[in-house]
Order: sequence, then structure tokens, then C-alpha cells
Amino acid sequence: MTFGAPFHVRALDATLPAGPYEVATEEEAIEGNALTAYVRVATLLTVRTGSLVQTVTVDPADLADGVWRPA
Repeated sequence: MTFGAPFHVRALDATLPAGPYEVATEEEAIEGNALTAYVRVATLLTVRTGSLVQTVTVDPADLADGVWRPA
């Protein structure tokens, strides 16, 4: 996901610069008789600062509130 402007991440209590970020969604399968459904259990944002790499759990609404465009 590429953010076109700086954005705030509550999980880090920090404002991050615009640019590309890796966003991953973890899902859990719920097996049924005929169908399998998937439920989102976490949305993860990877932040790279120099040699430091942090992966934090974020609220998807926080990402939707920012100014972004899919990469």
C-alpha cells in the first residue's frame, strides 16, 4: 500500500512518512459443511526505519482514514 501523505498510526503513536508500506491480513478459516468462510483476525503493518523492521497490528479503519492508493 502506498500512502501519498504522512499518516498517523495509533499502534506506534507516531506519524509515518508518505511512501510504500507492506500491509498483511491474517485470516482464520471457519470450516462449514459445504463452504469455508474466512474471518480477519489481524491487520499487520510493516515499518522499516534504516535497519530496524517493526511489524505492528493496526486497525484497518486507521489505514482507511489515511490518504493512500493501493500499490
